[in-house]
Amino acid sequence: MLRPESAADAAFRHEVRDWLAAHVPEALRHKTFRPLPVEGMPWYRALSQRGWIAPHWPRTHGGMGASPVQQVILMEEMARAGTPDFPTQGLNHIGPMLIARGTPAQQQRHLGPILAGDAIWCQGYSEPGAGSDLASLRTRAEVRGDTLVINGHKIWTTWGHHADWMFALVRTASSGKPQHGITFVLIDMKTPGIRRRPIRTIAGDEEFAEVFLDEVVVPLENVVGEIDKGWQVATAVLSEERLRIGAPAQALRALERLRMMLRATPAERLPPGVHEAVALAEVEVETLVAAYLEAAEATEQGLAADSSYLKLLATDTVHRLLELVRQVAGPAAALRDATRHGADLLDATEMFLQARRLGIYGGSSEVQRNIIATRVLGLPVAGAKP
Repeated sequence: MLRPESAADAAFRHEVRDWLAAHVPEALRHKTFRPLPVEGMPWYRALSQRGWIAPHWPRTHGGMGASPVQQVILMEEMARAGTPDFPTQGLNHIGPMLIARGTPAQQQRHLGPILAGDAIWCQGYSEPGAGSDLASLRTRAEVRGDTLVINGHKIWTTWGHHADWMFALVRTASSGKPQHGITFVLIDMKTPGIRRRPIRTIAGDEEFAEVFLDEVVVPLENVVGEIDKGWQVATAVLSEERLRIGAPAQALRALERLRMMLRATPAERLPPGVHEAVALAEVEVETLVAAYLEAAEATEQGLAADSSYLKLLATDTVHRLLELVRQVAGPAAALRDATRHGADLLDATEMFLQARRLGIYGGSSEVQRNIIATRVLGLPVAGAKP
């Protein structure tokens, strides 16, 4: 932390640091992969009971109402303490969306269980052939009486095999532009007709799943917004998702990995120029923190934040940090598994492979660059007539 800090924020940092030191389970500290629900959700609930599970939610809906600076302090101290990752689709995606656009009944039904850790959510957006080109999705839903009957196939669904609920995009009409006729719906994953199959990734974890929906009946009261007009809801969720993916939490975790590798590596084995590279990496993380603070403060004031830029900056920062970890590791970078070194975890490969997905989900880095080029810089769309 290089920036100045007020007395109140410094006191909050000490409070967080002391509490984490006393309450984070040793078995979960600095885990590369997200622990399974039976291991990780007790920690989620402990953080919820402390009141820190949803720092960015308003107090009126059960959140902490934390300032952007307090949010960053929590991220920094959690990275330092090695707190485990936990499911965020409810906290960062559908929760804020329901606060902004959900009906009172939807808010009452879902916000409490998200905060308490009683409901895990997943996002049903991507499909085979409809990832970055999301508007080409083909999962169909037919209105039958007061229900939607859904048939289709979702893929790359984070924790889809563990989730209790899914927020999904389904096609309810085919005429007009591709974005028309898409509906945003909440699906209880216990509904008959849902099958799930986990996907093992290059990192060795089962973070994602395929979800098959066959004649899945969902009440119309689970639609967010209007039938056929879910695209606006979906893009608002994506904007919130990119803001949260653009938060410095993952970069701070990667920076801790770098510091642990440095502590374990004898000075004579360090590559030339490494100290300068580490100093630059720390400055890059602070740059990301500053960009996130600016975006979060703009969002608080109801202003549009450049979430595409933030997501791209966060992704590139994490990738550079983990490449530097591998350089410091030297020959040990060939090892597949992380190893313990006292209280530290020496991980040159697991998080490096895990972070490859950052450049894809929430809209690929290529998509973000196109958005910045055309919507921010005003450059012409490739292939468009002058």
